[in-house]
Amino acid sequence: MTVMNDDPIAPARFQQKADTRRSARISAETVSTLAVAILCVVLLVGARFISPSLGSWSQVETVLVLGSFLVVLSFGQGLVILTGGLDLSLPAVATLGGILATNWVGASDPGAWYLLPLVLLACGCVGFLSAAGIVWLKVPPFIMTLAMSIIVSSLLLGYTKGTPRGAAPDAAVALMKGHVLGLPAPVLFLVAFVLLGWLFQSRSIYGRYLYAIGTNVEAARIAGAPVTAMRILPYVVSAVSAGFAGLMLVGYSSGATLRMGDSYLLPSIAAVVIGGSSILGGRGTFLGTVGGAILLTTLGTIISAIGLEFGLRTIIEGAIVLVALLLLREELFQKLGSLWR
Repeated sequence: MTVMNDDPIAPARFQQKADTRRSARISAETVSTLAVAILCVVLLVGARFISPSLGSWSQVETVLVLGSFLVVLSFGQGLVILTGGLDLSLPAVATLGGILATNWVGASDPGAWYLLPLVLLACGCVGFLSAAGIVWLKVPPFIMTLAMSIIVSSLLLGYTKGTPRGAAPDAAVALMKGHVLGLPAPVLFLVAFVLLGWLFQSRSIYGRYLYAIGTNVEAARIAGAPVTAMRILPYVVSAVSAGFAGLMLVGYSSGATLRMGDSYLLPSIAAVVIGGSSILGGRGTFLGTVGGAILLTTLGTIISAIGLEFGLRTIIEGAIVLVALLLLREELFQKLGSLWR
């Protein structure tokens, strides 16, 4: 028996509404990413009016090298924020990765490079413990990751007795100070990392799961998404990314300190928010996060070049996050979309 549809226009109306929501979401992410990219270019070009040494190609390379640390850290932070969480343990885990690399591998035994994956595995275990507390013990992400940060920092203080020893592994030094085809190795690594990160977050099934969980956990569970595993994954990836950033910092500075990751907590969150991600989860792109990280690095480089105090950089970063939260509200993009249509 065939049931006739009394309203043949209904499917068309439904399809039209679905397309409108999708286009609005894409427009919001695209606009925010382009805005950050344009602002980066404007800052680099305008910096030449402050000092002739600023805005040159060598300065661009410096910004990309320094920004690579924040890009790697922000990738993991962005995945956590995408699911509606927050990772405050990044500085401690980055320090853990750097200290373990200098102690377990060091520069004395080039053949011990195979221990570097064990360093990242140790960092990943910290992320898993954070996720276990959040997913199974129902501890709020803010509290759980802060507690893990305090625990890891205390263990490192006891392990090093206040003075980290050892040298940077040769592999880390080669990554951060080497050159390939006339370009700094960190720049080429950054390009490859951004490509892989974009494919994972925006083009893989795991990325789609994370978007779904950040939008509505129960709806994602009903749709068949592995919610538990996908809520654990971002914290593990975030910890591994932080540990790798610690390796990069060690290779760049040729040593580790107990506070080497402290200055990256606020910027890792700011880069994600500035890039257009919602702090409540469910929206954002890695390319936008990369733009936010490069923007913050450019600002920091300019502030250092003109001799302003470090405290002013923190104030500017906080102001940028506040402005981004105000400008990236959904109502603003809806108004812009209505003007374009």
